Amino acid sequence: MELYDVIVLGAGSAGMPAAIYAHRFGLKTLLIGKVVGGTLNDSHKVENYPGFAAIPGYDLMMKFKEHVDSLGIPVKEEQATAAAKGKDGTFTVTTEGGKYRARTLIFATGTQHRRLDIPGEGVLMGKGVSYCATCDAAFFRNVDVAIAGGGDAAAQAADLLAQFASKVYVLVRRDVMRAEPFNRQRLEQNPKVAILYSTQPKEVLGESGVTGLKVVREGKEELLAVQGFFIEIGADVRSELAAQLGVRLNEQEEIIIDVESRTNVKHVYAAGDCANRKFKQAITGAAEGVIAAFSAYEDLKKAQGEKAEISYH
Repeated sequence: MELYDVIVLGAGSAGMPAAIYAHRFGLKTLLIGKVVGGTLNDSHKVENYPGFAAIPGYDLMMKFKEHVDSLGIPVKEEQATAAAKGKDGTFTVTTEGGKYRARTLIFATGTQHRRLDIPGEGVLMGKGVSYCATCDAAFFRNVDVAIAGGGDAAAQAADLLAQFASKVYVLVRRDVMRAEPFNRQRLEQNPKVAILYSTQPKEVLGESGVTGLKVVREGKEELLAVQGFFIEIGADVRSELAAQLGVRLNEQEEIIIDVESRTNVKHVYAAGDCANRKFKQAITGAAEGVIAAFSAYEDLKKAQGEKAEISYH
């Protein structure tokens, strides 16, 4: 197997900057990610990334990818399935396409969409049940839809859906939305959006497509006659491969890192949504990826008895 200095696992807003900087530090770098762009692809509008007043998440990630490609960094669009450390101290990453070896690893594996696991959800997935408003909103023109969730992802998805659907019901489990005030106020001012507090979905109805949704609202069962149901209730951390290497995780299964993005395992680093930072944004993930790349560079130089030297321009 070809030996890389760094393998970056995850090709999203943390992984791509990590690969860019690792390459700029002169490290032989490989980027592995099943979905280039990661979950940010699903954000229909990013309004807090410097340099862009408003940009679709997918478009922002494709700009990252253009930068990666311009540097000639190899990218394997494959799902990593295992990670192991050899007796010689190098790491082997197994994917659905092959095996790759490196001196260091940077985990930027992010998160995956969380499911409700209610009756009808799995059967009707892709038939009216969706986890990606950006991908599917246009298929729900002039019909009523519902969306479960009370955070910023749900608020942004509802805002997008309202551009296509006749009516959008936002189902909030608690009696308050956790979304940023600006995002919440935008929904409250939209006549096509109805926010239903203290409401939990219980069953998705339909056979070949969604025909309704059973919910419990303030303790009483109701039926919403919707033709689409979107689920935005958060995500689970993808840290299972890091755990295979003995990397320490917290109670939320986030990878524990220090201020320099190092983990407890030598030459293993983490960045972005898979790491234990409280504030998770594209810009913070990008910064963590850069810090992880520098730490890998610094540690490799130290292992070779050299001093890390970089230009700060």
